[in-house]
Amino acid sequence: MQIGDLMNMSGVAFGTSGARGLAQAMTDRVCYAYTAGFLGYLRASGLLAPDAEVGLGGDLRPSTSRILVACARAALDLGCRPCYLGRIPSPAVAAWGLARGAPSLMVTGSHIPDDRNGIKFNLPTGEILKRDEEGISAQPLQVAETLFDAAGAFVEDQSAALPSEDPVAYREYVDRYLDFFPSGCLNGLHVGVYEHSSVARGAYVEVLEGLGARVTRLGFSEVFVPVDTEAIRPEDVALARDWAATGRFDALVSADGDGDRPLVGDETGDWLRGDIAGILCARQLGARGVVTPVSSNTAVERSGWFETVLRTRIGSPFVIEGMQDLVDRGMDRVVGYEANGGFLLATDIEQDGRILSALPTRDAVLVAVAILRAAAEQGKPVSALSADLPRRCTRSDRLKDFPTEIARARLAEIHRGDPARDRAAAQAVFGAAFGPVADLDVTDGLRITFVSGEIAHLRPSGNAPELRAYTEADSPERAEEMNRICMEILAKWRA
Repeated sequence: MQIGDLMNMSGVAFGTSGARGLAQAMTDRVCYAYTAGFLGYLRASGLLAPDAEVGLGGDLRPSTSRILVACARAALDLGCRPCYLGRIPSPAVAAWGLARGAPSLMVTGSHIPDDRNGIKFNLPTGEILKRDEEGISAQPLQVAETLFDAAGAFVEDQSAALPSEDPVAYREYVDRYLDFFPSGCLNGLHVGVYEHSSVARGAYVEVLEGLGARVTRLGFSEVFVPVDTEAIRPEDVALARDWAATGRFDALVSADGDGDRPLVGDETGDWLRGDIAGILCARQLGARGVVTPVSSNTAVERSGWFETVLRTRIGSPFVIEGMQDLVDRGMDRVVGYEANGGFLLATDIEQDGRILSALPTRDAVLVAVAILRAAAEQGKPVSALSADLPRRCTRSDRLKDFPTEIARARLAEIHRGDPARDRAAAQAVFGAAFGPVADLDVTDGLRITFVSGEIAHLRPSGNAPELRAYTEADSPERAEEMNRICMEILAKWRA
């Protein structure tokens, strides 16, 4: 058997950035096999030295501790030395590995509910890409079956396989930003950190305070909270408005469960859309080349702030491949971002003699600090930073528990490869609400541009049985109305 066979049997499969599935399906045996397959692939590719260190980190959901132990035991059995880096942000784990040329993995389900979990794998050179997923899937299943019972649980306690926590990765991650941004650059700002259950909460507080901001901790939770930075929960919208109504804060910041996707709120309690935050961060860092998925706000091109904007499929592996393409063309100051706000650095960034080293994986803390510094430098409230951007507003939402095969079949009914026929099919479904169809883009899902310039983009999620809708218009009210209408139309597709 191969790892790919195990995916089909267990329901734990690769999504956009690692393996994910129901926590109960991610048994000790499944997680052990996935880790063994990852390390076996590295060894076969010449990327894993004998007795190599392997970094392990995790988020705060209940199943993470058990999965970490299974991953550590697999690393030991493959002749490696597991190094437990703690419950720290995913980018901190990746940065640890990049600095040492060592593989790493992060046990996390990111923003999804805690009945699910996942494992993100990082090569010694960065995130795994789609070709690496194929190589891991083809690895032979290396499992000592006597380790597990019939349900896939360890027969004996294996907790000793996970060593004591080493704080070095967290410390290096915090220092990364304290060393790059000027001391005191956030003086005078009062920032609320919405902690909930994110592993980024400690790093946020330490970095912001270290740069001069006054910080108030808000919303701490012992129970895992599935904060999604792309489809923000109504309760998180209400919390931000309530905190802002006190008049105490210049900004609010938060992140998803594993700290790679930011939430940045202005002084009024409005959370910035992730793709707008990405544009502002890229501008503050002086980026020349910007890579972003097809779902992101078109204000990035319309702004004229960047020499090159490259569009990709949705997911960090595709953004990373796009960034590498620009680097291969000889471009420097190359960055990437996603609609969820995650920000990636393909090249080093130099400012005022300080260098921020490349980190080609999603990060949250960088976005928040860059935007806050922009507000402080320009003497503007956070709400005014996007005033120079063309007026393009986006919204996104999702239908949960929407079978992926049904979603894909419905989209295939509209797009069959005949441009005129396909435009007519899209207009038959959406024309009454949005007018004539100008163009269809199937880079990832189905992106419909109407003659009005408005956009509706429909896409099955790569991580969960969800159907997402992204809408773009010239006003937030219209973008929200479009999204609501899309949700109503798509809900009927389940039947």
